[in-house]
Amino acid sequence: MTTSDPTSAASATKKDSRFDWISPRQLKKLGMLGMNCRNVRYISRYNERRLYPLVDDKLQTKLLAAKHSVAVPELIHVVSTPHEVESAYEKLQELDKFVVKPANGSGGKGILVIVGRDDNGLIRSSGESVSWEELKRHMSNVVSGLFSLGGRTDQAIVEDLVLIDPVFENVSYKGVPDIRLILFQGYPVMGMLRLATQSSDGKANLHQGAIGVGLDIRTGRSIAAVQHNELITEHPDTGNRLDELEVPNWHQLLRLASSCYEMTGLGYLGADIVLDRARGPLLLELNARPGLTIQVTNQAGLKPRLENIEALESYHPTVEERIDYAIEQFAHAPRRTQPDLFT
Repeated sequence: MTTSDPTSAASATKKDSRFDWISPRQLKKLGMLGMNCRNVRYISRYNERRLYPLVDDKLQTKLLAAKHSVAVPELIHVVSTPHEVESAYEKLQELDKFVVKPANGSGGKGILVIVGRDDNGLIRSSGESVSWEELKRHMSNVVSGLFSLGGRTDQAIVEDLVLIDPVFENVSYKGVPDIRLILFQGYPVMGMLRLATQSSDGKANLHQGAIGVGLDIRTGRSIAAVQHNELITEHPDTGNRLDELEVPNWHQLLRLASSCYEMTGLGYLGADIVLDRARGPLLLELNARPGLTIQVTNQAGLKPRLENIEALESYHPTVEERIDYAIEQFAHAPRRTQPDLFT
């Protein structure tokens, strides 16, 4: 789809922002996985509930990853109770770049990214100033459960700031992008790059306005870009094209993600990975209930890929074998034969 003509662009935007014009029959033909099917057929069947804390709690995930030699951003400090906020404050005064996040948060809520200092205190990734008192108050809010699931008391994780890989500097607005990979029985079945925007406050969260870019499982090259359920070709803040992106270190990234199956024992899993300019791929977090927008960014449904894996007589035992199989089976088809979800 092109948007060079203003008139056609306006009508395309109106059309692309709605899904009620796509019939259930079309969705089934495209192999689109719905939420109910995802929950019943895949999450409930392949994810044992007792294993959920390993991924729902980001601190547990980091400790588990370290045990399995899976690279993660460095853990600087953990605040577990209100009276520990002061000691954390003293430690953080030595730093000018770090991230504070709730261990049990979701949807990007409660994440505070500090990229430097100014005369007023600290600087957020959005460029806004944050005083040290505001930082302490934020950590107290995290511990009290303001951002956690169900409002339960929580822990504040302080970790090292990931430095953006140069390949993404012109296509992500004041924030580090991440790569979401959907894994099924340890096979990487679909990938997506998430880019920060001004409306997402520098965070790579689609619900807050970040951009999702579908990625070819073979090469890590872009397939289609989506913001607010609309197809786009340029970043709204930087103006740079999104249809010529290619994620570096792609095979290394696939290996890291696929190894999370052995690490957690979860059969249906979303792995969020960041690319640090010095350390390469790092596991950011895991999700036992990954969202479904990734299908729109890939212009393809998840269901045929999941059914392909289910139909195997035996699963491949090693990470490399699973990656090779996924690349062979799920590489992006040429656009002339790829169904367009928006026609």
